[in-house]
Amino acid sequence: MAGIDESLTFYPLRIAVLTVSDTRDVVSDKSGALLCERITAAGHELAGKAIVTDDVAEIGAQIKSWVDDPAVDVVITTGGTGFAPRDVTPEAVRPLLDREMDGFSVVFHQASLGTVGVSTLQSRAFAGQARDTFVFCLPGSTGACRDGWDLVLGLELDSRYRPCSLAGQIPRLRDVCP
Repeated sequence: MAGIDESLTFYPLRIAVLTVSDTRDVVSDKSGALLCERITAAGHELAGKAIVTDDVAEIGAQIKSWVDDPAVDVVITTGGTGFAPRDVTPEAVRPLLDREMDGFSVVFHQASLGTVGVSTLQSRAFAGQARDTFVFCLPGSTGACRDGWDLVLGLELDSRYRPCSLAGQIPRLRDVCP
């Protein structure tokens, strides 16, 4: 049965959070703050936090700097995944990916369907792997970030999750997480 096996060791991941927005700042960034709170409450390390505008070059540069940093295992973005003309997170991140994780979008939308109904169709949430760093791109609303963490990422990034967890695909944990 799928779930957290409390008898196993928890291995914290080093997770960076990127907020993509033309209007948010440190004070008004509730989605980024929610993700940071959830990450640290789960026992993971907050490896970085930044806010950039809805600009392909800015988004790409920040993601690339974290992908190049061996102290970052996972990047989670919030914002820029909708259909407004300024929503360019997918266009900025996809060229950086070596592999896309199609299942993340499917599972995120299934979880989101239960909270926002068919409005989940307005999101282009997606994920993938850039070299050895996993990148997850969530919508900018706090509700979407809550769904993304509580219903998907909080489980899949926990090394104790069975039958398997992405933690076992992080290079420094490959020998300790099956």
